[in-house]
Amino acid sequence: MKSFYSFIEKLSTNLKKTLPGEEAHIPMEAFSAKYLNLKPNEHTRKSAVLILLYPSGNEIYFPLIVRPVYNGFHSGEVGFPGGRYELTDEDLIQTALREANEEIGLKIDDVRVLGTLTEIFIGPSNFFVLPVVGYLPYRPEFLPDDREVENILEVNLDYFLKPNSISSSAIQIPNEVVLTPHYTLLKHKIWGATAKMIKELLAVLNNDCTISKG
Repeated sequence: MKSFYSFIEKLSTNLKKTLPGEEAHIPMEAFSAKYLNLKPNEHTRKSAVLILLYPSGNEIYFPLIVRPVYNGFHSGEVGFPGGRYELTDEDLIQTALREANEEIGLKIDDVRVLGTLTEIFIGPSNFFVLPVVGYLPYRPEFLPDDREVENILEVNLDYFLKPNSISSSAIQIPNEVVLTPHYTLLKHKIWGATAKMIKELLAVLNNDCTISKG
């Protein structure tokens, strides 16, 4: 457990520095996609997701959810628990915690928020999404909402550090095929905003950000 808290301390310190931002996202940007030309507009909405780190054995994990198949842009995709900002939310951090409670049954009172990563624009669904980083000192018991979650993947953080963890392929989404880099986990491809968030988290952990905020 001491190594877990050392990890958390380092992460907390690095999140207070200037974030690597879009530079960290570039390796996971699509090579070819119509949505690359989309820009935020007056209809763009706010949302947030939770990157929840926790110990299991001697390793560090976080949960990803598999979305159900439906008629929409994010059908069947893998991502962090999260969703749109509601007027009843105090801020986007509360949005991320509330959505994690609703989607995977997380006890949000136990979550310790460390900070946030860089906000990302998702063109096809016209959302800005803020990645909120937090941790639990124990492995949580997950209670997925069957309407919003097809499956929960408990992912070892070290997996994404492997040199062969990134590949690329064509992925079908509504109305087009996207050629993009991605992580492959079991039969799932982790791409788009989720892959960019993971890549930035790794950059922060590697201290690829050196100027203190404020």
